[in-house]
Amino acid sequence: MTNELRVLDPNDWDRWYEVLELAFGGVPEEPEERALWKDLTEPERFLGMWDGDLPVGTAGAFSFRLTVPGGASVPAAGVTMVSVAGTHRRRGILTSMMRRQLDDVRAWGEPLAVLTASEPEIYGRFGYGAAAFASRAVIDMTRVRLTVPEGTDGVTLRAASPAESSAVCEEVYARLVPSRPGMLARLPGWERLPLLDPAGSREGASPRQVVLAERDGRVVGFAHYAVKPDWSAGGPDGSVWVHQLAALDPAAEAALWRFVCSVDLTARVRFVGRPVDDTWQYLVSDIRRCEPTLRESLFVRLVDVGGALEARTYQTPVDVVFEVTDAFCPWNEGRWRLTGDTKGARCVRTGDAPDLALSVKELGSAYLGGVSLVSLAAAGRVRELREGALTEASVAFGSPVAPWLPHGF
Repeated sequence: MTNELRVLDPNDWDRWYEVLELAFGGVPEEPEERALWKDLTEPERFLGMWDGDLPVGTAGAFSFRLTVPGGASVPAAGVTMVSVAGTHRRRGILTSMMRRQLDDVRAWGEPLAVLTASEPEIYGRFGYGAAAFASRAVIDMTRVRLTVPEGTDGVTLRAASPAESSAVCEEVYARLVPSRPGMLARLPGWERLPLLDPAGSREGASPRQVVLAERDGRVVGFAHYAVKPDWSAGGPDGSVWVHQLAALDPAAEAALWRFVCSVDLTARVRFVGRPVDDTWQYLVSDIRRCEPTLRESLFVRLVDVGGALEARTYQTPVDVVFEVTDAFCPWNEGRWRLTGDTKGARCVRTGDAPDLALSVKELGSAYLGGVSLVSLAAAGRVRELREGALTEASVAFGSPVAPWLPHGF
């Protein structure tokens, strides 16, 4: 039969989702996890490829608002749940879904598409560039000390239940969203994601616990964590798993790190997905004992080059003409003049001589300020056509804080 690509009918969601689960190994998700993703699904923004009455491909795009350099919250399509049944690979299904999806995103007027990738090499050919990175580490508290800033002892800590503290934690999170590129405003329903804690996914750790940081009776930070007990011949050897940690000021953040690093009967603190410039690195006495590693976390795709570049600001004045190639979304191809500074920007079509030549993938990587255009040029991904233009643009595109994706989707 001929494959048919169509918008997801809510009545087909369970069959559609089974294709996704099978593509990711076939292990069924916990019921509460599956229920959350079903509730968050926006059917009109999700696609299914069907072979007769059999679903064989899946793709979706959540409605997000993404913080960009300058603090603006920009509409972005959060590409998610992409899969092709193993029986139907190499038939152009993925390309068909990506083609339709980006056409839809453009029609919705959203200048950006973003995603996390289980296999990063797949998405470069569709114009997505790695734009934000994250760190993971294991702090060995038997060999590492923390030095905290002045004022830390003035922060009080209070244990709370995840559900009952959800509202105040979300208030803290919302205040932090404009401060860092890559952060996602949590739209209604998404406040449930930090509370997701299926027993089958704990790997022997405790249910999720919460501690609140307070000053003058006001919540100024929080940590979501779990404890995995363990024992060795020498005594207690448990681990603290940090799921979330956020605070509104340095003293509150230090107080939370000091707390998770001093939980009774534990010897180490583990976490993944933290910002690459995260505070903990400058509190510990020996970062080598923390085994930090780095990986990409967020891929960015400029669906509308002009609209996307105008949506952010630039940390120094910039006036540069880009020669952009974009074979998959040809409406972006050509020359664009970007002028901007810390107050705003304008990006329009031009016939002027180009200063820099690059593909939309490189623009995506540089967009949030975490990947340098100079570094991309050193790898042969950007060509300087006017002397001095590369440095000018690279400095302007930078961000004083590293971009960071706070949670997956």
